[in-house]
Amino acid sequence: MVGRRGLAVLGLGVVAALTAACGGGGGAAGTAPTSGGTGGAAGGGTLVVDTSFQLKTADPARQFEPTAQTVLYPVYETLVTYKGADVKTAVPGVAELPKIDESFKKFTFTLRDGVKFSDGTPMTAKDVVYTFERIAGLKGNPSFLLDGIKTEAPDDKTVVLTTEKPDSALMAKLSNPALGIENSAAVEKMGGTKDAESDKAEPEFAKASYGSGPYKITKFDAASEVVLERNDGYWGTKPVYSKIVVRNVQANVQQLNLTQGGSQLALDLRPDQATSLGENVTVNKTAAADIAFLLVNDDPAVSSTTSNKDFQEAVRYGVDYAGLLNLVGEGAVQPGGVVPSMFSGALAPADAVKRDVARAKAALAKSGISSPSVKLNYASDLTYKGVGMADIAARLQQNLKEVGIDVQLDGKPVTTALDSYRAGKDELSLQWWGPDYNHPNDYLLFTPGQMVGLRAGWKENAAPEITELADKAETAADATRDADFQALQKAMNAEGPFIPLFQPSAVVAGAKQLGPLDYNPLWTVDLTTLR
Repeated sequence: MVGRRGLAVLGLGVVAALTAACGGGGGAAGTAPTSGGTGGAAGGGTLVVDTSFQLKTADPARQFEPTAQTVLYPVYETLVTYKGADVKTAVPGVAELPKIDESFKKFTFTLRDGVKFSDGTPMTAKDVVYTFERIAGLKGNPSFLLDGIKTEAPDDKTVVLTTEKPDSALMAKLSNPALGIENSAAVEKMGGTKDAESDKAEPEFAKASYGSGPYKITKFDAASEVVLERNDGYWGTKPVYSKIVVRNVQANVQQLNLTQGGSQLALDLRPDQATSLGENVTVNKTAAADIAFLLVNDDPAVSSTTSNKDFQEAVRYGVDYAGLLNLVGEGAVQPGGVVPSMFSGALAPADAVKRDVARAKAALAKSGISSPSVKLNYASDLTYKGVGMADIAARLQQNLKEVGIDVQLDGKPVTTALDSYRAGKDELSLQWWGPDYNHPNDYLLFTPGQMVGLRAGWKENAAPEITELADKAETAADATRDADFQALQKAMNAEGPFIPLFQPSAVVAGAKQLGPLDYNPLWTVDLTTLR
């Protein structure tokens, strides 16, 4: 994979699967957990949520794993946020939407009236400054979200963020649950600092809550279970459920629990599992924001074969994209480019590359490479959202054999496969990318000289016209952003070393009376709105 958030997904995905297979917090494999749920009502009730844990810490400044985003979103509120499945229109969080100066580098936020932390302490601008400086100082996974941003508090209600250059993605970055605002006085009291070596607060976040959200943490076990209880002093609209229990459960047991009433929500079912849940279960099946892609290394020092542009075109048109979608399952889609289908700037499905075996064979002949043989690196032990990387690799091998390319499968354990990919040493590499924030700017990392581009051997001056398009898209005004990103992706589809393959299906299944089951790429489901 991977986005920075995606790195966490892969790094913990196998561990989570093994934990779940051994029982985790959800009982032994094939059996239903012992704790059931009660229906929600205006006065209370318990919501039981089953998911396969990818979870390390309750400290928002250090977390960047999918399960952490889900369980901490109800506890730590952000300056701004997004509602439901909408990933394009920011709405107020603990602050009103900002006033933005003409340079698009100065953002002035006003905290909303009445915001207070779970212990009753009023939130001030000082808390925002402390939170952001602590995140930056700890240099954890989410710290990059604040790169080049200066935070100031001219008074208790006003927060001013100044960016080094115009940043159209700032609202999306600020909505990430990792940037949830902390009670600065309480965090400092328990040993919180702005330095990774001296900070002692991380264990304390698992014992109590230091946010302003509608729920508080009362139990945090990264291997088995997280329990949230309603914050009755919450400053905003009160949630329905008095308690939320989130359990670590493997997918087949999630299916059993949901159909038998042992849980009300399951987040990790495969599309085929979701088809047999019965009339008492509601299913939202949509394309996830994660993208599976094939990297074809552009560096001649790594491979004189894969760096050949005609060879790259042969691979691009040799892949059977429709066949991959059938393999992945209902709800999956082929993205038009590297930007996921639900984000602004995404290409239309009609712009996606389609298989053309004759064109692929002609490109291979033009390359001058006779009987090419290349290695495909992939994580052989990884299954993500029901998709086995080994199955995809085998299908790609078959596709390219039909074109005349011999693909040697080089599957490795996930950590080893990631090391090779990050080092930029793979000839071919099958990877995932999970969004770090809900904005197309996150995908500029795929361009020449950027982090993912370099992993493909796509160096800074490799494609000046694409770099120019990327620079234009990064600072584009709202009126032209979509067109600028679409132009960039069309150019990348024509000559880049990345081949977007598919977005898998995201399945959110809940008891019939439960809703809304809107999927969000970052926090999966907003547990605070369920009723």
